[in-house]
Amino acid sequence: MKRLRTLLGIGLGLAVVAGAGWYISQNGTSPAVRPAGRLGAGVAVPVGLATATKGDIPVVLRALGTVTPLATVNVKTQITGQLTEVHLKEGQLVKQGDLLAVVDPRPYDVALQQAIGQMQRDEALLKNAQTDLERYKKLVAQDSLARQQLDTQQALVRQYEAALVINQALVDAARLNVTYTRIIAPLTGRIGLRMVDKGNYVTMGDATSICVIIQVQPISVIFTIPEDSLPAVRERLRAGASLEVRALDRAQKVELGAGKLDTTDNLIDVTTGTVKLRAIFENKDESLFPNQFVNVRLLVDTVKDATIVPVAAIQRGQPGIFVYLVKADDTVEIRVVELGATDGERVAVTKGLQVGDQVVIDGTDRLREGARIRKPSAGPRGTSGSPVAAAPAGGGAGRPARSNQ
Repeated sequence: MKRLRTLLGIGLGLAVVAGAGWYISQNGTSPAVRPAGRLGAGVAVPVGLATATKGDIPVVLRALGTVTPLATVNVKTQITGQLTEVHLKEGQLVKQGDLLAVVDPRPYDVALQQAIGQMQRDEALLKNAQTDLERYKKLVAQDSLARQQLDTQQALVRQYEAALVINQALVDAARLNVTYTRIIAPLTGRIGLRMVDKGNYVTMGDATSICVIIQVQPISVIFTIPEDSLPAVRERLRAGASLEVRALDRAQKVELGAGKLDTTDNLIDVTTGTVKLRAIFENKDESLFPNQFVNVRLLVDTVKDATIVPVAAIQRGQPGIFVYLVKADDTVEIRVVELGATDGERVAVTKGLQVGDQVVIDGTDRLREGARIRKPSAGPRGTSGSPVAAAPAGGGAGRPARSNQ
């Protein structure tokens, strides 16, 4: 009985399959044939357009840089003694020559008076020796004194003259030490945090500075560019051009300052294939802070009267670098082009397009040679405008244009 039930089940399944096949054959049901193309053959593809225009396009090198002070000074004492006065304030902007601190000057005042006294004593000895020398000369002329005694007196005068030279040097050194008791700012800049407090005993060999002064106005930015870009920069510098440099924040949204390219390094880093450049910024508002990371834009040159299209129009594929050129019958043609300078959003076309030609910038992923398009109702947009109409509908119409990078 069990075997009979199994055979009946198999037979019933075969009957159901056979009946389904007969039904389909009788009703003529078959899978639908999808039209060619995503939107179907002959269907106009909605696109966004731009018109090639004539204009100037800047040649800009983009780089990463670090804000670097033109001068950084660790202020230390040049003598030994107790720090009796501290006039600096943390974060203070000081001028060159401002008094920062004072080392106890009393020991050095005493040393100066001692050196002055020694010099005055030797001056008196010299004057007396010179008087004796004049007297000896007269006596020798009268044959009243031996010549040897005159020679000895002349040597004594020269000895006292040399002693005065030494004494004068000692006096100058003592006065210099007294001057060193007043620690003054060696340059104009901003003071950092104070490192030594009043009452400390300071020496010339201390590893800790009294303070650090950094020049912030003007200030520089050091950045690197590829070695392939260096010839164009050097050519402009040799021609006497003043190249503009702009510094932006980390997010590249806020401009921190504008300056001028100052110089290039004298060698290329062989490990990275880059070369360092220094730009100078006035930094009047101190928006550039030492060791700050910035994005740099170096304006090398400006291409005049170029044929310009949006970067979104540029495609790369089997033909090479090309654009979809709009023809009079609302179809597109693949046009191979040659590119020139670019400023990020626009690019100059040196060959392949003329001013007034319309190119596709949106919907290029649905196009092919000879495809029919549907223009935006409000007309094409310019090279720097935003889309004026969004015509795509269905079939992935909301997809962005293909990246051309």
